Amino acid sequence: MNPTRRTVLLAATAAALLPALPAKAAADTALQPYATYWYPDSLPSGTPGTGITWRSLKTWRAADDADLAFNAASVPLAARFTPTPVNTTARAGQARIQSLVSFGPTSSNPSQGSATSDYYAFGHWAYVDELVFWGGSSGEGLILAPNAPIVDAAHRHGVPVLGNIFLPPVAYGGQLRWTRDLVQKDTAGRCPLADRLVAVAAAYGFDGWFVNAETGGGDAALGADMLGFVRELTSLAAARGQRVTWYDSMTVNGSVSWQGALNSRNQAFFQAADDLFVDFRWTAGSLASSGTLAQQLGRSRYELWAGVDVEANGWNTSENWDAIVPRAGAHIASVGLYRPEWTRNHLPADQRSPEDFHAADDRFWTGRSLDPSRPDATDTWRAPAVSIADRSTVTSVPFASVFNTGHGLRWYEEGAVTSDTPWNHLGLQDRLPSRQWVVRTEGARPSVSFDFADAWRGGSSVLVSGPVDEPVIVDLYATRLPIGDDTVVELTHRTDAGAARVELAVATGEPSAPGATPPYTCLPVTGGDGWRTSTVRLTGLAGTVHALGVRLTGSGSLEWRLGGLAVYDTMGAHRPSAPSGLRVSAASGGDLRLAWNPAPGAVRHYTLHRLLPDGTRRFLGGTCQRAYFVGGLRPEQGEAEARLELRAVGELYTSSAPVTVTHPW
Repeated sequence: MNPTRRTVLLAATAAALLPALPAKAAADTALQPYATYWYPDSLPSGTPGTGITWRSLKTWRAADDADLAFNAASVPLAARFTPTPVNTTARAGQARIQSLVSFGPTSSNPSQGSATSDYYAFGHWAYVDELVFWGGSSGEGLILAPNAPIVDAAHRHGVPVLGNIFLPPVAYGGQLRWTRDLVQKDTAGRCPLADRLVAVAAAYGFDGWFVNAETGGGDAALGADMLGFVRELTSLAAARGQRVTWYDSMTVNGSVSWQGALNSRNQAFFQAADDLFVDFRWTAGSLASSGTLAQQLGRSRYELWAGVDVEANGWNTSENWDAIVPRAGAHIASVGLYRPEWTRNHLPADQRSPEDFHAADDRFWTGRSLDPSRPDATDTWRAPAVSIADRSTVTSVPFASVFNTGHGLRWYEEGAVTSDTPWNHLGLQDRLPSRQWVVRTEGARPSVSFDFADAWRGGSSVLVSGPVDEPVIVDLYATRLPIGDDTVVELTHRTDAGAARVELAVATGEPSAPGATPPYTCLPVTGGDGWRTSTVRLTGLAGTVHALGVRLTGSGSLEWRLGGLAVYDTMGAHRPSAPSGLRVSAASGGDLRLAWNPAPGAVRHYTLHRLLPDGTRRFLGGTCQRAYFVGGLRPEQGEAEARLELRAVGELYTSSAPVTVTHPW
């Protein structure tokens, strides 16, 4: 990767582009947990800058990691399936997408979200096969472990997440000693840091490493040592269910020379790793020959990620798409998207509301039509939905979604605001609709979007707004849900303007062909004033639910809001057990670290509330972990102690009985 693409990794520039972090008093510096980062072994000379902690990976031990409970992901990687493509242009079983994303700065990146809605709350997971937690800098650290909320959200959608190993170009402070530190051997000839990297990924709950060695000045001996390191890392990683991606930078002779191809200078690294990110210098010819070589080596051509740099121009990026994912014929290679968080970063600071972000992200991932079932052939941006078949993880009951995107302007519970503080925490994100947004109608097309002005739970709901002059079906989920005698579907919804007949659309089979409408059966849904939860029995249906949607029939302008969807068997037990042992593990004034013992059985996440003297409850935060940091608490109405309540939340958003702890003032 050319150093000209690295400018945002300089700390001063990155600070201007990355999410705003909440203001914190100096007193809580030791308590606030952050995503962890390391140097391989030796540290830079001098002293770190403010807010930066220099760490050596070689000395890391899980037992000594005071922040591990805050940083370890808890959601296992879900299995996913590929439904019949929603259009005739996307192809299953061919090109995939790897996404390289910087969610925050290398240092001072909060472990469990923060008090701002201005965040890259990515939700188009259905098109992504691998996420790289991008970042690193010579002045902070070179090895980044993804923070738990991102891994939990990705895993819920079946996407593995890789940590990043970034050995910077010399022009950006890279030092060859750090490369030698990484590949060092012990007296037995093994690479101790390969073992340490696999141990970190296992302890933190993510899925492997992206290795990017770009520090120049190496020789053939260093190249051989790096190759041995990658082989050992990949072998150890495979034994733990982890993966390794090699970036097309260092060649087998130890020099850094970006090839833009798979060839004799880097094929040994490709053979040592699980896949290869091909530098942006590729051409149509070099990608074609790279795919052929991969197949000659007994590998898939789709294990090559052809780099597409969207950091500067997003959907205005000019690219030879037919060299990667041609409209006619088989795909040539997979796609490696570098910095698609442009969809957030390019927005002016005063236009980064959640609605602004999701509108931009929909344009990037779906295309100009904003409907993956209707690609715009005149759009020069080849959006992922145009070429890549979407995937889903909705395969078992109970299943529920409150369409929580992982950030919001407020927090809602049963339609009421329980916190008016903006927030982000991707670990609280639901499994989101994979096809945002398919609208099937013979008439005018209303708009469909996530909306943050009101919600049933969490921070967002789905809003359908605009003219409805013919029946409108909105696809929600591709599923593989078994239907039993007592299976029901619940919709929580509200009509804000206009009037429409609401029906649940259920398909028990696949569409007849790519691009065709699922064979929906429409079942009536009861209406009413305000938020209404309607229960629909799947009477007369049997087998497996393949798709879920809603059909709206009206005449005129409509604003209709969907706050929740749940599928479950009525005979099951759905209330989770309570956690135990809630305690304050560390405190500094009103800044607290909390810990607890997990609730037995299945738990989606935990919620923390403060019980106020007047008997009301204020939402403080949620997490999938067994520890949580809350900052800035102050006495309320002369109280002598703060009372905190913790609940386990199940898949259907039923809550356990609370456990409590008090904190004296």
